[in-house]
Amino acid sequence: MTKYRTLLLATVGFNFSFLIWFSFAPFTGPMADEFGLSLAEIGILASAAIWLAPFGRILTGWLSDKFGAPVVFAIVLAYVGVFSIWSAFAESYTVFFITRLIVATAGITFVIGIQHVSEWFEKEELGTAEGIYAGIGNAGAAGGALVLPRVFSSGWSGPLFDVSWRAAFFYTGVVSILLAVVYYVFGEAAKSTEKRQATKDSATAKEWLFTATRYGTVVLALAYVMTFGLELSMNGWLATYYREGFNTQNLVLASTFAATFSIAAGLLRPIGGYVSDVVARTETNILPFFTGRYREQWTFVALCFVVVAMFGMTLAGLSGEVMLAVGIGFLVGMGCAFAEGAIFAQVPAMFPNSSGAVAGVVGGIGTVGGIVYPLVYSAPFLPNLHVGYSVVAASMIPILLLASWVFQPHVAKRATDDGFVTQREPVVSADD
Repeated sequence: MTKYRTLLLATVGFNFSFLIWFSFAPFTGPMADEFGLSLAEIGILASAAIWLAPFGRILTGWLSDKFGAPVVFAIVLAYVGVFSIWSAFAESYTVFFITRLIVATAGITFVIGIQHVSEWFEKEELGTAEGIYAGIGNAGAAGGALVLPRVFSSGWSGPLFDVSWRAAFFYTGVVSILLAVVYYVFGEAAKSTEKRQATKDSATAKEWLFTATRYGTVVLALAYVMTFGLELSMNGWLATYYREGFNTQNLVLASTFAATFSIAAGLLRPIGGYVSDVVARTETNILPFFTGRYREQWTFVALCFVVVAMFGMTLAGLSGEVMLAVGIGFLVGMGCAFAEGAIFAQVPAMFPNSSGAVAGVVGGIGTVGGIVYPLVYSAPFLPNLHVGYSVVAASMIPILLLASWVFQPHVAKRATDDGFVTQREPVVSADD
């Protein structure tokens, strides 16, 4: 293996994981008709796609450090494929809901790939490499929105199914199982025996608790709630929003509108990681009040952009202009991409021998936004479908305030040692 082949393998695996994770989104209309679902119940289905991700990501991040990414990635892809196939044959909504709940754990593969890539790339390349991995991987949601409703259209009549969404779930399940075999056969855990052993040795319960409660870990996890959690919520909701909020009943058109967000949130993510690498390498200060904390400065700018863009979503929606809403949605996706790339440039750079564990905590907690935000968007007490975006934006402001405290130079330099449970004493040299 080489680092570039590892990056390719992880990226392909995660891209498909994201596609199968949100493969239900383009078909919410026909599924709602078949099972008699209300708009609020569709919102619950979108939220349910994230329910198991927090714990699953935390666990698989640690397992990847302990047993190596190829083994863990292959196991997840295999069982996801099995349950996707099962969901295609579900006749009751209970069976369908449970099987899709398990299929949705495909999203936990994110932290496995983050750990795998970090085991092969040097520190100065991590932001760009992780950005490419996660960005192209996240674009799998856009691929699903663009490809699945076209391949498995309303007129689908195949050898096994006459219902489009059932065929989509069956065949994506088959592909998932095949990818599991490929990842297990061709994946290699780390670039050297020494690197693999150092990561494995750090995978203890005590070390996990320590790293999980550092200031750096906590603030990045909350920042990921308002970026990746937001991305998840939009991936599962926007097709419904464009259909119901603007009376766009064309399923393919609504999915295409939604895909513009997913494309921005996915394909632009490498830029976020690349800029983080550049400002760190060139020691460029872009915010004077975080002087010397280069990666933190870029992360903070991107987080602020997300909040502003979310308020813009409400204004665009209230204007009644669907294309304006699509355009602002693209900007929200761009902000998410930049911030996510910046966050996961920081994670492996800050915790080089515990990247899986920390990525699991950050990635796991980050998915909480994907659970909560769809419930806000579809809340029956809101006056319309547009106001929920501003409610979510307002909830992000306390996270910005915490980030502004942790990113201060005197706090940030100790952010991997100081935390909310225990502190690690500074090392004092003989010269001191």
